[in-house]
Amino acid sequence: MKYDFVVIGANGIQGRIVSRGLLEDGHSVLLCAIDDYKMEKIIDHPKADFALIDLRKMERVKRVVKKAAAPIVVNCAVDDYNLNVTKMALELGMHYIDLGSEEQMFYEQLSLDKEFKEKGLTGVTGIGSTPGITNVMLRHIKPEFDTIHTVHVGFAWDSNMQVFVTPFSIDAIAYEFSEPAKLLENGEYVLRYPDEANVDYYYKSIGKQKTRYTKHIEHHSYYEYLKDVGIKNIAVFSSFPPHSYVALKSLVDLGFTTKEPVQVDSASIKPLDFTIEAMRKIPVPEGYTEKENLFLKVIGTKNGKNKTIEMDCVAHTQEGWEEHTCNVDTGFPAVILAEMIMDGRIPERGMFSPEDIVPPEPFFQELAKRKLSVYKDGEKIN
Repeated sequence: MKYDFVVIGANGIQGRIVSRGLLEDGHSVLLCAIDDYKMEKIIDHPKADFALIDLRKMERVKRVVKKAAAPIVVNCAVDDYNLNVTKMALELGMHYIDLGSEEQMFYEQLSLDKEFKEKGLTGVTGIGSTPGITNVMLRHIKPEFDTIHTVHVGFAWDSNMQVFVTPFSIDAIAYEFSEPAKLLENGEYVLRYPDEANVDYYYKSIGKQKTRYTKHIEHHSYYEYLKDVGIKNIAVFSSFPPHSYVALKSLVDLGFTTKEPVQVDSASIKPLDFTIEAMRKIPVPEGYTEKENLFLKVIGTKNGKNKTIEMDCVAHTQEGWEEHTCNVDTGFPAVILAEMIMDGRIPERGMFSPEDIVPPEPFFQELAKRKLSVYKDGEKIN
């Protein structure tokens, strides 16, 4: 059977959202993952099939994906494997999408731009919430400035119950909570640990929350996009409700998110792998809801005058998607972009970051169809 899409990491938080979104839009999807945990409903979909893969064994993965004969691969696996999956897509002649990479891998992916162009393929790295939606916001407002010197970007979320629910990838949380962020300050990159941030930010739909510097790719992708207009400062912030932050920080501080193996009887186990498996089983309580606020603040000049624009995207738990909480704002953008590449709304070829290629207005309208609201200086624009 020939498929419209292959989803790699289809068993993860985002992989299940992306897979379900594509299937419900009428597409055929080959679901690829290392196990089928919590995938019963999407595997049973008449246009879905499941393939067991292990990204540590790429030659086997390549054979599975090649047989699917799909034009587009959407990679929702942990970003350790992004470069390998990008190269696989290139070799097999497939368009490629992922949810974001770290600095070195990001630049290695962009270095494949010429090869993607030569093969008539489109690759996009970093199309989720942030990176993703916020990158398209940046593309939307860049033309309104002559110069841009400062960008603040980030997210905040909260829930109606003070109970712990896994917010997103524990692998990502592990480094975002413990590793220093490489911020751009006065034109130079400097390392700042998360708790060095001393700003309590007021979010449109959340209210005030304590912010933390966060290791993210936007420090680098935004610089590449804005260096022609004088960018000097880029900071990424994350904000968590206190009950969730305390739980996550405790796991990180106690070593439960490390990748250094420990010996348990005769088995060698990575604490991170154990934690991921344990947290997969944490249920979403009945009646539990979340709201997330993505934000982008851009400061610069226009016609010699100071100018500031702030954009927000607000997501919330949706009826029928309760188990996914507000994570839909990461999965839905990948669905939208995959469909925009498939139907020709994105004709450009090469390897890109979202701000380089995604047309803002059609993208925002697709977000609106999925109940994600975009605001510019407080006014809803989609």
